[in-house]
Amino acid sequence: MSSKALGQFLDENIEDLKSRGLYNEIDIVEGANGPTIHIEGKELINLSSNNYLGLATNNTLKQVANEAVASHGVGAGAVRTINGTLDLHKELERKIAAFKGTEAAISYQSGFNCNMAAISAVMDRNDAILSDELNHASIIDGCRLSKAKIIRVNHSDMDDLRKKAKEAVESGQYNKVMVITDGVFSMDGDIAKLPEIVEIAEEFDLITYVDDAHGSGVLGNGAGTVKHFGLQDKVDFQIGTLSKAIGVVGGYVAGKKNLIDWLKVASRPFLFSTAVTPADAAASAKAIDMLMESNELVQLLWENADYLKAGLKDKGFDIGNSETPITPVIIGDEQLTQKFSKRLFESGVYAKSIVFPTVPRGTGRVRNMPTAAHTKEMLDQAIATYEKIGKEMGMI
Repeated sequence: MSSKALGQFLDENIEDLKSRGLYNEIDIVEGANGPTIHIEGKELINLSSNNYLGLATNNTLKQVANEAVASHGVGAGAVRTINGTLDLHKELERKIAAFKGTEAAISYQSGFNCNMAAISAVMDRNDAILSDELNHASIIDGCRLSKAKIIRVNHSDMDDLRKKAKEAVESGQYNKVMVITDGVFSMDGDIAKLPEIVEIAEEFDLITYVDDAHGSGVLGNGAGTVKHFGLQDKVDFQIGTLSKAIGVVGGYVAGKKNLIDWLKVASRPFLFSTAVTPADAAASAKAIDMLMESNELVQLLWENADYLKAGLKDKGFDIGNSETPITPVIIGDEQLTQKFSKRLFESGVYAKSIVFPTVPRGTGRVRNMPTAAHTKEMLDQAIATYEKIGKEMGMI
């Protein structure tokens, strides 16, 4: 017999979320996740994918993945430390290091796993972490897992960071102090102030940790936020994902060789979870090759992003202060945000609503993610649909 207490807990809390417009309905994509998608038999312009460069459906990557399956099978067969490290994994890591401008790199099963693995492998209860208040959930969970003292820093507030860094270091309570930030903040699209962060880190001997999930493939001619600022020799940890601009799945940490050597023996997801598949490793490596050879896709991404932003702003929508292709349309009220997203869906545009707890209460938004694969015609249609629904709902 199932637990009555559990059933009551689940029913009450799910109903509560629904009543407040906070319950997320999961849509099923029928086919590939490209610039257009099919859901419930309906074709939609897709503005909700992290597939920045369109590589998730790239024919060359599909061919490389198929070849890897034929030569290496569908799975790695073991954890990396037994016999799950394939030549494909080593080649991927070599290319990541070259791409990010570091001595070495280590790959993981996901970007989320990177933060769970890397933070807890280096920081412990005798340390402190200065963490931007808008850092990704995986950073927050990785910090908690480490048991280090978490010191919340006001978002991109360098005065607050310097004050709290000084207090933490001069207190003498901690063996090590780390400053950790997203490179690009995924909900608002703003860029971390890395030059100032690095300056403060050097002043107080802080460990520097940048999660560049939304910067890699986007900034720095594709090489990411750290290279965008030319700071690859100044940042200790460069974290990234292979599931966004790279178009596949997985994650990585890039840094000094001794850091990577330590993570290979101390990070639990590397030690206790089977490696990414041969197809994933091979396709990711090929995608990195493509980005190192040409920035054409990155330029196309930015052209489309600038075009969409200008169009939505011209129609009167609040697109916040994004500095990257991430384009939020900020609405505020959670239920109104959900309703607006559903009306867009009904009119042929897929732009998912983002509400609490992903963003703070009262800051609900529809987040748009233009890609290199969108055509101007698709973007024009999306802008026109936004205008139509916005006027119907009295928002513009």
